[in-house]
Amino acid sequence: MVWIPGGAFLMGSEEGHDNEKPIHRVWVDGFMIGRFPVTNGDYSLFVEETGTTEPPFWSQEMFSHPDKPVVGTSWYDAIAYCDWLSKRTGKNFRLPTEAEWERAARGGREGTRYPWGDQPPWERSFAGYDLETGGPNRVGLDEPNSFGLHDMSEGVHEWCSDFYDPNYYSYSPEKNPQGPPSGERRASRGGSWRHRIKFSRCAARSSLNPSFRYADYGFRVMSIIQAPQRP
Repeated sequence: MVWIPGGAFLMGSEEGHDNEKPIHRVWVDGFMIGRFPVTNGDYSLFVEETGTTEPPFWSQEMFSHPDKPVVGTSWYDAIAYCDWLSKRTGKNFRLPTEAEWERAARGGREGTRYPWGDQPPWERSFAGYDLETGGPNRVGLDEPNSFGLHDMSEGVHEWCSDFYDPNYYSYSPEKNPQGPPSGERRASRGGSWRHRIKFSRCAARSSLNPSFRYADYGFRVMSIIQAPQRP
């Protein structure tokens, strides 16, 4: 887990899709978030202890490495994992909101396209994708952003806690927005190993029916706990 200090940032983009507009300043309180998305190794303990059904694709070679992000989890599966982890550790884990996710992905950089800045991904050197078996990479192979977070732009789409509304930015509150009160889809963020362009901009929004289980959908957890003490 990595500490993300509370702060304000410009959320959204004027050069993306309409659902990323308008750009607006948002404040989010400090929080802890997973350095990586939840992996198969992490999720396997949840499966073993709760008897939860293994997600689809679980045994396929292209997805099964313990250090690859777990895929094929619905939004409800991700919530169940957070609830289990909270009870197991005595800490309060949940999915990040869209605002928390974007704050974390930006790494403190104001208004840049990607977690690393504005340089297009095709001009950078990345670890690539698993050429032997296919599917997403193992987590953490590429450089982290300025907050120390890996795979915020690529790998798998990550579920967020919010209901999805393409027009939410026109009425969202300035402090700690939680998403609209209701909806049919849940928000998600991040890129996908399955897309032609595998890297997403920090502001890019996506969504899905919360009961669907896709091969490029996973999640990472966050927690509201006290800020780490300096030595």
